[in-house]
Amino acid sequence: MRTSMRQGPEIWIRGPVYTPGPVPPSATTPRTLRHRSWVGTHGGAGVTTLAEVYGGHDCGRGWPGPADPPSVLLVARTHAAGLAAAVRALDAFRHGEAPPGLALDGVVLVADAPGRLPRPLAQRVRLLEAAVDVHRVPWVPAWRLGDLGGSPPRGTEALARPTGAEQ
Repeated sequence: MRTSMRQGPEIWIRGPVYTPGPVPPSATTPRTLRHRSWVGTHGGAGVTTLAEVYGGHDCGRGWPGPADPPSVLLVARTHAAGLAAAVRALDAFRHGEAPPGLALDGVVLVADAPGRLPRPLAQRVRLLEAAVDVHRVPWVPAWRLGDLGGSPPRGTEALARPTGAEQ
């Protein structure tokens, strides 16, 4: 009587076997995570600061390259020129002018001054919010002085979660 036994493939291992140990804390800090690409819609939008504070890839004013994360957050200031630049960048996505394979995750509006927005600018922001997810980052005086340490500002929890930054 013959019985057939099925065996899996033979596996040969050359060299020492690596047994993973605990991941060092420096490898999991939020600033090293690169889940998103930050793209400035105009000069001075704050892309470098946001990438430093929240983590992610700083693309400056260019589109992400093939090795960069394809999830894009467009960044603009809340002044009139910044909001107009954000609309132009959204139009680029809408008309297929962005490189293929990119996914727009939203627009990040960085306060251009402390305090409330003037009514005409607030109306433009509401129009943007009707078209796309908008994250608002308040005026942070410490950032103006170059102090990027500490926690991200209050009210930006939703922005911090997708990019890996901790509150």
